[in-house]
Formats: sequence, structure tokens, C-alpha cells
Amino acid sequence: MLPACSESPKPAEARKEPEKAAEPITARRAFQQMYITARGWAPDAQGLRCRNVPLAEVKAAEPGKAGAWECTFVSPSQQKMRTYTYSIVEAAGNLHTGVFGNVPENWGGSRPNAQPWTVAAFKIDSNAAYETALKKSAAYVKKNPDKPVMFLLEQTSRHPYLTWRVIWGESISTSNYSVYVNASTGDYLETMR
Repeated sequence: MLPACSESPKPAEARKEPEKAAEPITARRAFQQMYITARGWAPDAQGLRCRNVPLAEVKAAEPGKAGAWECTFVSPSQQKMRTYTYSIVEAAGNLHTGVFGNVPENWGGSRPNAQPWTVAAFKIDSNAAYETALKKSAAYVKKNPDKPVMFLLEQTSRHPYLTWRVIWGESISTSNYSVYVNASTGDYLETMR
């Protein structure tokens, strides 16, 4: 009689946990990563502008967070500016995971609508700016619950200090409602309609 051939039992296949989706982040967290890289490019780097980049691939779990942020830094000594992005995923529009810097461009210095600011002025994060703006915007949000929210951090002649502009709409030019919040103190400044 022939011995029966049988396969030895296979070890249980390791079950792979589904990969956790990347979590949207606040502006300050993304800015800090970009600032480290910007300082490598120019030790005197200062912020000029920071904004969220809406991504179809990433749904923000809470207002004030995004899948990608874009910040522009300037170097007064080099008279150059350079834009960086920080993304949690690879996405269209030349967005790469982590920090990615574009080619430096000439910068003609401070202008009324774009003044450089020191990193020390950036104390209030995007999610806290949203909370302040929301307190002044409850009626508008109730009437427009599906409007996307955008964030713009800059210093202009409109306000003499670093300011968040919390914008309801697809872009600044198409928005009919935004709120300004002081990015150093968190104080409400004004509402634009």
C-alpha cells in the first residue's frame, strides 16, 4: 500500500492591515516642514504667503486641515522668492509627498499686497483661525453649508500684521464671503462680503 501524500498544513497567511489613509494636516505643521527646507535654501528666509491646496484625493476631516499646503518664502539678501508645497499624497498639479520646492524666482521686495513676515508672527494655526471665523459666520455657514473653505495667510497693507483670511468659496475671486483673523493673537478683525 502506498502511503498517502498529503500537503503539510500551510502557516496562516499573514493578514495585511489595510493601509491607513494619510491624515490631513494644519497649516502650521506643513509650514514648519517647508520652513526647514527653505532655511536650507536661504538662511534669511521669511514667509510671504501660505495657502491650502484642495485635493480631490483627500477629504479634510476637520476644517482648518488640508491634504496639501503651499507656502512662498522670500530671501531679502538674495532678492529671490521660492514656493514650496507640502503634501500628504502624490497628486495632480506637481504635488509630491512631503516637501517639494519650485525653482527660485526674482523678488522685487515688499509691496503693499505682499509683505514678508517673520516666522515668530505665525502663532495661530489654521484650525484655530477657522474656529474664530466660524463664530462670526454662523448665519452664513447655515445658509451655505456645502461651500468649500480656503485659507490664506499673508501680511498686506490692509492689516499691519500677519493675518489669516478664511474664505468660503472655490477661490478668492469667486468668493462672496471671508473673515480676517489675526495670525499672532487669534483675534477677529473683519468680515468681507
